[in-house]
Amino acid sequence: MLLRVTFRPIGLQALVIFKKLDLLTAPVVQLSFNSNSGVTSMSEKETASKEQQTKEGISRRDVLLGMSAAASMVYAGSASAVSSKEHDHSKHSTQLTDLMDAVNNCTDKGRRCISHCMVSFTEGDTDLAECASKAHEMMAICGGFAYLVASNSSYIKEYAKVCEKVCVDCAKECNKHDQHKECKACADACDDVVDAIKLSLS
Repeated sequence: MLLRVTFRPIGLQALVIFKKLDLLTAPVVQLSFNSNSGVTSMSEKETASKEQQTKEGISRRDVLLGMSAAASMVYAGSASAVSSKEHDHSKHSTQLTDLMDAVNNCTDKGRRCISHCMVSFTEGDTDLAECASKAHEMMAICGGFAYLVASNSSYIKEYAKVCEKVCVDCAKECNKHDQHKECKACADACDDVVDAIKLSLS
C-alpha cells in the first residue's frame, strides 16, 4: 500500500490518499484537521453520492428544459397549421352595402341637422323644434337599423318597414325648412334611405 500525504498551504488540512497497487481505483479518504474540533472525514462513498445528486439535479433540469422546448415547438406548429388554412370572411361584412351606406349617411346628416336646430334654440328661434324632434327619432331608428344591416340580421326586412316610415316623416318635416342647408341635406338623406330599402329588399 502506497501512502501519500499532501498538505495544503491554507489552513491545517491534509489529503491522505491510500492506494493499493493492485487496484485501478483507490479508495480516497479526505481528512480535515482542525485545532478546535479535531478530525472529520468524508468517505469515497459519501463523495460519490453527492456527485450523483448533482448529476441527477442537472439531468432533471435538462429534462424540464427539453419538455418546455418541445411544447413550444408543438404550439408553434399548431398555430402555423391553423393560420395556413384559408378562411372565407366575405360573409362577415354586410351583404347590403348600398343600404348600409345610405343609412350611415342619413344618421350623419341627421346629427348635423339637430346641431343646427340647437344653435337656433339658443338664439331664441324655436321654429325648428319639430324638425329636431323628427331628426332625433330618425337617428334612433336608423342607428339600430344600421346594426342589423351590418350583421346581416334576419330582422332586417321587418325593421326596414319602421325605418322607412320614420325617414318619410323626417324628410317631410325637414323639407318645410329647406332654406336651411342642414335641414335640406337631412331630408335628401332620408329619401335616399327609403329608395335604398326599396331597391335592396324588394
